[in-house]
Amino acid sequence: MMPGNMQGMMKKVQKMQKQMQKDQEELNQTEFAGKASNDEVVVKFTGDKKMQDIAIKAEAIDPDDPDMLQDLIIMAVNDAMDQIDKKTQSTLGKYSQGMPRM
Repeated sequence: MMPGNMQGMMKKVQKMQKQMQKDQEELNQTEFAGKASNDEVVVKFTGDKKMQDIAIKAEAIDPDDPDMLQDLIIMAVNDAMDQIDKKTQSTLGKYSQGMPRM
């Protein structure tokens, strides 16, 4: 490899890292809403998987069946996590494909 070539490559990698950081920050601030069964439970997470909010409708709360509410919360959280994973993959996946193999 020519020394000039290496310098150009390093500049490209640095530029890519900056863009990736920017994309990661935007993703972290994006809000994702996970929902379960007719929006009986709605959870909100940011892209860095921090829970911001949970809304539970009265009809989801059955004192004789606490398991149902637990299931709805799990469903809503998993829904949000799936959305975050998909968005992360589509946003940041392009960087790992473009990286030169060392």
